Amino acid sequence: MSRIEQSHESLTLPPARDAGLLAIALAGVSASGPIMAATAAPALAIAFWRNALGAGSTGLFVGLRHRAEFAALDRRGWAVASLAGVFLALHFGTWVPSIKLTSVASATALVATQSVFTGLIAAAAGRRLPRIAWLGMVLAIIGTALIAGADFGISARALAGDGLALLGGIFAAAYVTAGASARREMSTSAYTTICYSVCALGLLVVCLAARQPLSGYSGKAWLLILAVTVSAQLLGHSLFNVVLRSVSATFVSLTILIEVPGAALIAGLWLDQWPPLSAIPGLVLLLAGLIVVVRARQPGAEPVPDLD
Repeated sequence: MSRIEQSHESLTLPPARDAGLLAIALAGVSASGPIMAATAAPALAIAFWRNALGAGSTGLFVGLRHRAEFAALDRRGWAVASLAGVFLALHFGTWVPSIKLTSVASATALVATQSVFTGLIAAAAGRRLPRIAWLGMVLAIIGTALIAGADFGISARALAGDGLALLGGIFAAAYVTAGASARREMSTSAYTTICYSVCALGLLVVCLAARQPLSGYSGKAWLLILAVTVSAQLLGHSLFNVVLRSVSATFVSLTILIEVPGAALIAGLWLDQWPPLSAIPGLVLLLAGLIVVVRARQPGAEPVPDLD
C-alpha cells in the first residue's frame, strides 16, 4: 500500500485508460475482504502476512534507493512515521478479525467510517468543516446504528465484529493524521517503508504474544494470503495512485467507496454471504453519508488512505 496523493479537486471523468485502471483497482480492493474471510488461517496471522509480504516486496528496493534520505531523517520523522505504523497495525489488527465475526458487507461498510473519524479529528484540531460534511456524518452515524441493531438481532458475535470494524475505522483515521504529519518532511517511499515495516513488526509481536500460528496452513490458504496481498495492494491501491496523475483525489475517494457494495456482492456470490435484509437500510444510509462527507472535502484536505 502507498498513500494516495492529493491532486486537483475537479470531478471530471478520467481518460479511458485510467477508467480501466480504476475498474481493475476497484475489483482488487473489493475482493480483499471476501478473500480474507475465505482464508482458513487466524485473522491476526492473515493481517501479519499480508503486510509483511507487501512491505517485503518493496522495502528492499526502496531502502537501497533512498539510503541518503533515511540517514538524513531526524528523530521526529522516524517517530511520527513509526507512530503511523503502530496505528496501521491496530487498524489491521481490528478490521481483519472483524471480517471473521460479522458479514463482509458490515465490516467493509463500518471500517469505511474512517472518513468520518478523520473529519472529527480535524475538527478537534481546530479545522473548520463544511456544514454538509456534518450532515454526512450524522447520516453515517445513523446508518452505523442501524447496522449494529440488525447484527445484534443476529448474534453477539456479529455485534462484536461490528465493534472491531468501527475500531478499525478509528485507527485508520489516526493513521491518516499521523501519516499526513510525517509526509511533510519525507518522501512517500521513505514514509511507507518505515510505516509498513513497523506495522508488520507490530502485528508479528501480537501474533507471537497471542500464540497465533504463523505457518502450517494449507496450500489453498497460502494462495489466498498471496492473493489478498496482490489484489489489495498491487492491483488495488497501487493503481489508485497511478490514476491520480489525471484524476482528482476526491473522485478517487468517491470511487473507493464502491468497494462497500462491491465486497458485499463478491461475498454473496462467492461465499453465499448476503447481508440480512434488516441491515440493508443501514448500509445504504451509511454509504450515502460517507459519499456526502467525501464530496464535501475542500482543497487541501487529507486524502483517503489506501488500506483495505
